[in-house]
Amino acid sequence: MKKILIAFVGLFSIAVTSQAQKKSGAIQFETTIDPVAMAAERGITLSEEMKARMPKNQKANFELLFNATNASYMPVEDAEDSNGGGGGGMMRMMRFAGGAGGQREYFYSFADQKLVEVFDLSDTTYVMQSKLTVAAQPNLNLGGNRQGQGQGGATATAPAATTSSIEYLPGEPRFEIVKSEETKKIIGFNCNKAIVKTIRKAKVLGEVGEIADETAVWYTNDLGFNFSPNPNMWTEGTVLSIETKGSATTAKSIEYRGVSAKDVTAPKKATPITQEEYVVKMQNMMKRFSGGNRGGQGGQVRSVIIN
Repeated sequence: MKKILIAFVGLFSIAVTSQAQKKSGAIQFETTIDPVAMAAERGITLSEEMKARMPKNQKANFELLFNATNASYMPVEDAEDSNGGGGGGMMRMMRFAGGAGGQREYFYSFADQKLVEVFDLSDTTYVMQSKLTVAAQPNLNLGGNRQGQGQGGATATAPAATTSSIEYLPGEPRFEIVKSEETKKIIGFNCNKAIVKTIRKAKVLGEVGEIADETAVWYTNDLGFNFSPNPNMWTEGTVLSIETKGSATTAKSIEYRGVSAKDVTAPKKATPITQEEYVVKMQNMMKRFSGGNRGGQGGQVRSVIIN
């Protein structure tokens, strides 16, 4: 009888441990960018010379660490491009003005649904309050608007070797979320699909109208917490894939293991900054960058770590 009781307790302990482990672990994400396809989607016409200089495929890997109360999301290695060559001014500008997650760490607190971004700028580590939502990136447009805006709303100045058929007009975009009945499995989880339409007023070949960019967001409610690789592209649940023309970020694997509180807690020694202050700083840096200061600060922006 004692042996049976001991065996039962042992099995119960294993089951409890297994359940506890499933509340803690790491998910690996991969971001893939096709710069030529992305430029075409934004109405930017590249010269053949520029296309030859652009990377055919640029990749970066990120890791989501989570436990029962918190999570963090950050890069695990430098981005690579498939042809090993530089992308010239276009690629430097895309990295500089890049969307969410390009060079940041994100820290999530599940209980109060708080999200903060941590990044390095001008040799200072900043922390900025954020949130999971559907929204445009801060508009860093310098006023010339010589080409189209990206999926998140940030503007990258096109090099002289490009022309654009799209001129986005002033004003905030509006968003429409369309839930699809389409489903698929991603790293073993049942995921639902939502389409986020970003609608902007624009002038195309002299005619004023609206342009809608569509982003597919794949999410699951099976993990029990809210998250997105891009905080501005979140509808509900845990987003495991974001797909748009020219780019995609998708979960590739999951490993259940212990994650310490330190790994999912934002650093305390960081300077607070508001969204408005951040936009002003970035606009000033972009002006210096576009003005030819390639050897100065404008060409060396990096964040502490993330996506």
